[in-house]
Amino acid sequence: MAKQSIFGRISTLMKANINALLDQAEDPQKMLDQLVRDYTNSIADAESAIAETIGNLRLLERDHQEDVQAAAEWGNKALAASRKADELRGVGNTADADKFDNLAKVALQRQISEENEARTIAPTIATQTEVVEKLKDGLNGMKVKLDQLRAKRSELLARAKTAEAQNRVHDAVKSIDVLDPTSELGRFEDKVRRQEALAAGKQELAASSLDAQFESLEDVGQLTEVEARLAALKTGGAAGAIER
Repeated sequence: MAKQSIFGRISTLMKANINALLDQAEDPQKMLDQLVRDYTNSIADAESAIAETIGNLRLLERDHQEDVQAAAEWGNKALAASRKADELRGVGNTADADKFDNLAKVALQRQISEENEARTIAPTIATQTEVVEKLKDGLNGMKVKLDQLRAKRSELLARAKTAEAQNRVHDAVKSIDVLDPTSELGRFEDKVRRQEALAAGKQELAASSLDAQFESLEDVGQLTEVEARLAALKTGGAAGAIER
């Protein structure tokens, strides 16, 4: 993946309004999980790209330092050759003096070339240094935001578990609400009342049957008295009440 693409993703993710995204999401937890994955992957890609950028910057800095050092060395060689030329010219050795002066000129040309190289690299180093610092800031910002996302996810999960626990408690309380006829206790009480009503019905039925039996006994008593009076009539007795 190109570094520009990675840096663009860093910028996009840094500007993301997490709360707005969660408000629009049908499933906030899935949204947070996806964002955590996106941030984690982007951070890994960014770290790799930034490490490469820093590596290239260090190479430029090393090249620049080598150019500066080489320019200094060529300057020292030019100075040494010039002094040798002056020394030889002082003793009348013009030919060799000219030779060393020419060497000094060659050294100065190399010094100028190295200085130009160093001068050319310097702005690039400055620009790359600024880019690296911005990328480091962006990366650190993404890591902070990732921590916030993870905390938000943990908070959301905790809230979901709390809500679930509250619903369970509410359902449990509702199931034993003595004033609620639809609760478990209410349904059990209704069942007991029906059983009590059934028992009362059976008792009432039994009592009715007992009353009928006693009524039958009274009827039997009346029939016995009739038979006794009939017998008295047949023997010539009065048809009145039998003496007790």
